[in-house]
Amino acid sequence: MSLPREGHTETLLTNGKVLVTGGNNHGDYQHSAELYDPSTGTWTTTGSMKYPRARHTAVLLKNGKVLVTGGGTLIEVYSSAELYDPSTGIWTTTGSMHSERMSHTASLLTNGKVLVTAGGTYVDSFSSAELYDPSTGNWTTTGSMKYPRAWHTASLLTNGQVLVAGGGTYVDSLSSAELYDPSTGNWTTTGNMDCKRDTHTASVLTNGKVLVTGGHGGGHGGAALSSAELYDPLTGSWTTTNSMAQARPDHTASVLR
Repeated sequence: MSLPREGHTETLLTNGKVLVTGGNNHGDYQHSAELYDPSTGTWTTTGSMKYPRARHTAVLLKNGKVLVTGGGTLIEVYSSAELYDPSTGIWTTTGSMHSERMSHTASLLTNGKVLVTAGGTYVDSFSSAELYDPSTGNWTTTGSMKYPRAWHTASLLTNGQVLVAGGGTYVDSLSSAELYDPSTGNWTTTGNMDCKRDTHTASVLTNGKVLVTGGHGGGHGGAALSSAELYDPLTGSWTTTNSMAQARPDHTASVLR
């Protein structure tokens, strides 16, 4: 890439390229975005966002555009959202969320809407959730989770529900997990993980189970974890699986095909 970044996003576009947006370079928060072309192994710059942001989300919509939400800088957290059009390389603003939030999640639902969950500011963590409708560019509130959390994961299950797991506040991490049903807009609790964790990863495997790995335990910035767990949507329960060779928070995980 053209510069170092942390707290950025990576999104696989329909043309096979990867869009990287924003992030933080040693306190220098970025508007910039770059494209990686796997066919050449090269990076090119593309249009910049209106706002510099890190700890935001980026979701590929069904129309091929990318929705970026929230995030912020060291002094400000945003409610704003922007759309990237790969056909032009240009960003446009869209409707703002009802709440400023960073370290949240954004999930594309089967109905084409985007579910944004929780996150927070530098003071509070939230339990609230919102829905973005690409056809109108507007946001509506939906049911809130039982527990406020940031640095959590959200996984779209094969049944169309969304599993939110872990996360926490600046004080403590969570082992709890909750399920969102898009047909009702309601949340229900499901089995707890064996371990409290935030800044972990969650991957939906080809068998429909969810693999959770690593993260921090005991509060944001706590001890790094090497442990891993599997969630079975059919039973709503977790089982431990083999630990990684090394403890890892703020990492990535990819399902190989």
